[in-house]
Amino acid sequence: MRNNLALFITFLLGLFIIIGVIIAFFLKKKSKVLDFIFAFAFSLLVMLIILDLLPEAIEHLSLKNMHLFLLFTMLGLLLFKVLDNFIPEHADHKLTVKEEKENIMHIGLLATIALIIHNIVEGMAIYLTSCNDISLGLMMSIGVGLHNIPLGIIITATLNMSNNKKPVKYYACLGSLVISSFVGGLIPYLLNINTVNETVIGSLLALTLGMLLYIIIFELFPKVIKTKDKKITLAGIITGFLILFLGSFVG
Repeated sequence: MRNNLALFITFLLGLFIIIGVIIAFFLKKKSKVLDFIFAFAFSLLVMLIILDLLPEAIEHLSLKNMHLFLLFTMLGLLLFKVLDNFIPEHADHKLTVKEEKENIMHIGLLATIALIIHNIVEGMAIYLTSCNDISLGLMMSIGVGLHNIPLGIIITATLNMSNNKKPVKYYACLGSLVISSFVGGLIPYLLNINTVNETVIGSLLALTLGMLLYIIIFELFPKVIKTKDKKITLAGIITGFLILFLGSFVG
């Protein structure tokens, strides 16, 4: 039962991508929505690390294995840094150079491939975390999922700009992106990998912590400090705190 619920949590991550796709299609003035989402995800992930991931990782690894905590945290950071090199800048700008427009589909494909790998790793980490702690896994999926909404918007907008006619690979990219986190959870689920020793659990939590730190420091924080509507940003930050606070009573 717990395994099925953990797998379902990874499936939920794909729904956030779908939300991003829908916004890209129908929302013309999306800046305020994105400002709120960035601030919401920022506060949620910061509090998630402080209140849940960090204490959990230290508890499972114990002080004698702090070298593993540091090692896997750095690995998480480096892994997402490498993947992020293939993702276009997450900024709203119009490409006016003809040569750039001819490469938009290529950029979109590279970004999608990187995000698929990125999401598969996240899906595996969240599945295994959820097997150990459903409440923590669910809050992780919400925080990461909120970050995936803007990425869904960016990828969809990039692919949309490349061609008014939608080729098969366009839908294949979006479809693969939507199910990628679920595929990540499906791998350990099918291999019946859910019960691991304390050191492995702690190392996976540290790896996930490193991934989330990368998202917070290099993706979300720059967006939050550059927002023009500070009231929207503050509302997003407060909402993120409240969601995690209320979620702690559920778990």
